[in-house]
Amino acid sequence: MSELSRRTCGRSLQGVQVSASRRSGTTDELGPDEPERDGSDLLAALLDGMDAALCAFDADGVVTHWNREAERILGWTAAEAVGRRGFAGWAVRTADAEEVEARLLSAMEAPGRQVNEFALLTKDGGRVLVRTQSAAVRGPDGKPAGVYCAFSEVHAQIDLERSIALSEALFEDASWGVVLVDADLRPAVVNAHAARALGIGRTAVLGRPLGELLSQGVEELEGALTHVLAEGAPPAPAEMWVSVRSAEGEKRRCWRSGFLRLASPLTEEPVPLGVGWLFQDVTEAKQTEQEAALLRFRANQLHRAARAAAECEDPGEAATVHLDFALAGFADHALIDRVAGGPVGYGEGPVRLVRVAATPAGAPGPSLLTGKAGLPVRYAEGHPALQCVERAGSVRASCGETAPERMREWATARQWPPDSVHALCAVLRSRGRTLGVVTFLRGSGRSQFERTDATYAEDVAVRIAMALDLEGLVGLVGLAERT
Repeated sequence: MSELSRRTCGRSLQGVQVSASRRSGTTDELGPDEPERDGSDLLAALLDGMDAALCAFDADGVVTHWNREAERILGWTAAEAVGRRGFAGWAVRTADAEEVEARLLSAMEAPGRQVNEFALLTKDGGRVLVRTQSAAVRGPDGKPAGVYCAFSEVHAQIDLERSIALSEALFEDASWGVVLVDADLRPAVVNAHAARALGIGRTAVLGRPLGELLSQGVEELEGALTHVLAEGAPPAPAEMWVSVRSAEGEKRRCWRSGFLRLASPLTEEPVPLGVGWLFQDVTEAKQTEQEAALLRFRANQLHRAARAAAECEDPGEAATVHLDFALAGFADHALIDRVAGGPVGYGEGPVRLVRVAATPAGAPGPSLLTGKAGLPVRYAEGHPALQCVERAGSVRASCGETAPERMREWATARQWPPDSVHALCAVLRSRGRTLGVVTFLRGSGRSQFERTDATYAEDVAVRIAMALDLEGLVGLVGLAERT
């Protein structure tokens, strides 16, 4: 019996008071005498429409009302039940009848409702364990005039209690977020876990648009909720990245979400009431998974680059091979600058850099060897590449501007392609000397370089430095052979 049905049952049974007090001993299954037939018809419709079984007794224990649900459970029709005194011999075993009737009729003298469990007999001789709620029916003078008894099969009641207990547990103690979203895609009920995940109180979130709670990922979430309302629950959970607004700023989170369409059980055709949204925060696991996948990919790139470079006769070409393999999924552009005049030791004076290789600034393509003329690049003092040489360590730089014109000016002033926004310079060192700098550049569509990116760039730089050092040694050997 649903909660709404129980409430309907309670309201409907109030109408029994008049009938039962007037109709003691009647054999009419419902309602009062003929002049009040309209009221009797209404009461009959209410009682027969209930999904709880109901019977009523007058002060002498005679059955005055018996609805269709009672007939469904026990098999006895209203015509067979109404007018009988008590349950003895037909709805209850004779040995149990006295105790059952005493407990039912005791409700006339007790305040409120009484709950009991009885084993009742069906018309075909079977036994059904039922749970009853009984209360007194009072006449116009306020004195007890009878008893009404609503009952249902125990297993159905237990199912209802389990459902209620499950709902309460989900909205109080669940270790994942539970949100009931109405048909307008606004939260109607939120459990404590979901409120914490959204960074707001349980009552403050109710009725607010999702766009006020999330700064990113709203469109994807609302699209999923709309789909569930129209088509039903998806076959598997979905992982959604969202940004939650909080007092500390925006927090990027990954929520593994499941959706259930909620339909009203009180209509013939399913009417969507909203969506049940359950989610778990899997941000840490997802980030770990992504980092592991990224490490595997970069390790594979380094391995493939090493094998491809080993087939290059020209060490300079091998350096560009390492550069091209490193760009995949890592940066948009890359440059190799070599120290003019040969390698330098740590802490030596100001140096000048010569561009020896670069990726095309326009359409994507393989790196090109340049700098045969040996002309230094016009890097201003304090340029990240020069800082990299001076420190013999990696240097990261990003454009703090948001206007496109200012970003282009920032990149052009540093002799980088105009669409560059983030830069990472890694020093090229071999045999204890600095050979130059490799610079990786990202556009505005990518995030800035992180420490893990610098580690990868340093691995690539070691391989490029070895190739450039080998190129210098080969040149010295060739020069010695010619002389």
